[in-house]
Amino acid sequence: MENTQILREWFQRVDSNNEGSITAPQLKSALAVGNLEFPLSVVEQMIRMHDFDRNGTMSFQEFLALNKFLLKVQQAFSDLERGRGFLVPDDVYDALVKIGFSLDSPAFYTACESFDQKKNGRFQLDDFISLCIFLQSARNMFNSFDTGKQGRVTLDFNQLVYCAANCRI
Repeated sequence: MENTQILREWFQRVDSNNEGSITAPQLKSALAVGNLEFPLSVVEQMIRMHDFDRNGTMSFQEFLALNKFLLKVQQAFSDLERGRGFLVPDDVYDALVKIGFSLDSPAFYTACESFDQKKNGRFQLDDFISLCIFLQSARNMFNSFDTGKQGRVTLDFNQLVYCAANCRI
């Protein structure tokens, strides 16, 4: 309960217009205060991932869902970074499994290559969070098409374009 109150106070400070919701630029600035630097496109994806009412902003309840996800990701990172401040690909794989993402080798290494910003095989926390946001967004999109929960989908070209546009980072 106390944590929720702290989060509410934080949210209200970020919601400088008192509109009851925050925008991607507001969230980006607030995250930067905590030393989490993300491109605006990643912050927009964070909002899309938890924008349950699809209005393009983040309400407090949606923010709580994002916070829960980010805490889970940060914990997985912390458990495996071993005081180095970064993860190597084997650690990234283990952390993703811990969070609940199971990728085959080609998908895993392709994703790692895309989110290793410095191309040095070392994933800082923000790189890892960006990767997890992409994977969760892709999972959400996949699940929306996998209505029979078969683990497979068939998409026509229009659906593929829709997915690509909504999972971009």
